[in-house]
Amino acid sequence: MGLPAALRSRMRSNTENSDLSSPSTPTSKEHASDSSNASFKRATRMRRNFALSASFAYVVAWIFLVLVLIGNTRARPVLSQTYFFKLDLADIIPTSVPNARLINSIAQSIGLHDFYQVGLWNFCEGYIGEGITFCSPPQTLFWFNPVEVLTNELLSGATIALPTQVVTILSVLRLTSQIMFGFFLTAAVLAFLMIFLSPLAVASRWWSLPLAVASFLEMMLLIAASVVGTAISVAFKYAAEAQSELNIRAEVGVRMFVFMWLATGFSVWAFAVHSGMGCCCTSRRDLKIGRRIVRDGRGARF
Repeated sequence: MGLPAALRSRMRSNTENSDLSSPSTPTSKEHASDSSNASFKRATRMRRNFALSASFAYVVAWIFLVLVLIGNTRARPVLSQTYFFKLDLADIIPTSVPNARLINSIAQSIGLHDFYQVGLWNFCEGYIGEGITFCSPPQTLFWFNPVEVLTNELLSGATIALPTQVVTILSVLRLTSQIMFGFFLTAAVLAFLMIFLSPLAVASRWWSLPLAVASFLEMMLLIAASVVGTAISVAFKYAAEAQSELNIRAEVGVRMFVFMWLATGFSVWAFAVHSGMGCCCTSRRDLKIGRRIVRDGRGARF
């Protein structure tokens, strides 16, 4: 028995509408997926920004550490002004002593230079009118022994009296200089690695623990190295200028101090960021396991 014409027409119309509506299903899913990804990015934006700020802080810290490491290695405009301390022996005999100018001239003629400045790898020497004339080859675990350097540069049989305070701290100077060398070098390597590892904290809070530990280690090494470098420079300046009978002047390297303490400050900031991300800011894993709820701009949950 055949169907009425009106019923057949309605069934055909419903079938056509169904065929037309079926392709819209994937589009709806794609729209939902795009909304979900946008919501995930919005929910983790703060954590991502903090992770990138830590990475940027390590970039800056690493640049300053490189300047510390290569400072005083060559007679270049920036490098030659980057040193821990500088000894000025141009007028080692005070002008109050008779024939002081002649004696100082003789001291220079037998090998004594006007100044000696010390970096992490070596020392440089020169004359006030000429600038740096020689830099010693870079040496691993270098430490500056003023007695040995000055004695080797004087003619055979010539000697020079140094303040007793300088002599007594030589053993301490050697140990602390080598510790400082190792700490600065290790901190530079860790800072370089943390530039690329810091963004991993966005994925999960579990990454924050090892990153915070590595960040703490890098920060403590850099703080210790900066403190040791500052202490050595200040102590050497005080000891060199303690004897009034010798007109030895010493100065600390301001540029070196600025570089190493700026690097330290940025490392402290990076550690604070990694420590805070261990308990704060939503990670991607928090959203996937349901610890945090993702909502779109209209308040819908994903």
